[in-house]
Amino acid sequence: MFNIPADGHVNPNLALCAELVDRGHRVSFSIDEGHAAAVRATGAEPVLYRTTFPDASRGERFPIRDVVAMSSLFLREAVAVLPQQTAAFENDRPDLILYDYAALSAQILAKRWDVPAVRLSPTRVSSNTYERDLAPFYASVADDPAWLAYRDEFQRFLDAGGMDLTIEEFLYVGRADHYVVTIPRAFQADADELGDAYTFVGPVVRGQDHQAPWRPPADGRPVLLIAFGSVAPEVPEVQRVFFECAEAFADSPWHVVMSIGRHLDPADFGPLPPHFELIAEVPQLQVLAEAAVFITHAGMGSTMEAVQHGVPMVAVPMGFDQMENARVIDELGIGIRVPFEGVTGDELREAVERVSADPEVPLRLAKLRAEIVAEGGAAAAADAVEGVPRRARAGA
Repeated sequence: MFNIPADGHVNPNLALCAELVDRGHRVSFSIDEGHAAAVRATGAEPVLYRTTFPDASRGERFPIRDVVAMSSLFLREAVAVLPQQTAAFENDRPDLILYDYAALSAQILAKRWDVPAVRLSPTRVSSNTYERDLAPFYASVADDPAWLAYRDEFQRFLDAGGMDLTIEEFLYVGRADHYVVTIPRAFQADADELGDAYTFVGPVVRGQDHQAPWRPPADGRPVLLIAFGSVAPEVPEVQRVFFECAEAFADSPWHVVMSIGRHLDPADFGPLPPHFELIAEVPQLQVLAEAAVFITHAGMGSTMEAVQHGVPMVAVPMGFDQMENARVIDELGIGIRVPFEGVTGDELREAVERVSADPEVPLRLAKLRAEIVAEGGAAAAADAVEGVPRRARAGA
């Protein structure tokens, strides 16, 4: 298993790892030290590399508002980890490679070692229209020196790796023997057009038993979770929203659990009522198991975890796939979309009260959860993975 050190990419694959281990497979998971404990809890073996990703403990931040800088960050990570992974597995080559779509080094290793590969996607996969869909963005950066430098470096990376794909083919489709998508088919508009090479298994969520336990409030207050992922809390605009929420919900009936990241200190907020919990990194699944509403950035990982637990959402998207996720949340009637730019705490409180009072939202969530159960989750994903070497042997 090859992945990147980001919760939204690692977490959806933990339950699949556990299922494969339970079936008797030896699973090695190439990842950083920060995610090693979560990997070990599945029974898989972490094979560690040194990541180049920003380190919050050193005050480093992800440039999440800069698409070119973020793209360059992922490429730089692949260039740095490829030789580490080559050395780690050179004398212990796998029979099958599973890789998160953002783990760019994995495709090169699969080709180099002539090993079958399964591409894992925790979000929507690219459709046949990706070139058309990306055209406006490409036009906007056509003369950007940073973008052109990134493209040149990426092409050198592919050429050195012996890949005969364009950058777009490599990024948006890849060359895999099968594709496992850990979202419901309802979240992929053109799922029926993608063919048998794609298996949609719904969200694959594993418990967080490696984390410290969280306890719901003893006073019976309904729980409101406010969390914007592991990266966004570094952004000043997001931190502003935290402070606005602290003020807006101070006199509310909600027990507020807010994931504030490692760049803020609870003391920064001053005295708060006892129904507030400010935590650097919330054990999100544990809280969602008790939550009545979730204010989220609508990252696909968080969205799937909320759906799995039947929690109505107030979706506040900031970019990337979050914009489409929030649109689908609103369209399916399992939450409310609120624009991020300029959002106030009072607007978020109004949205929370509106979604929590709508009796249809829990019914729609229950219907979607039933569809998810039918899609099979970790067991269906493992079946799809095991089918790849079986078909390869039959073809041989």
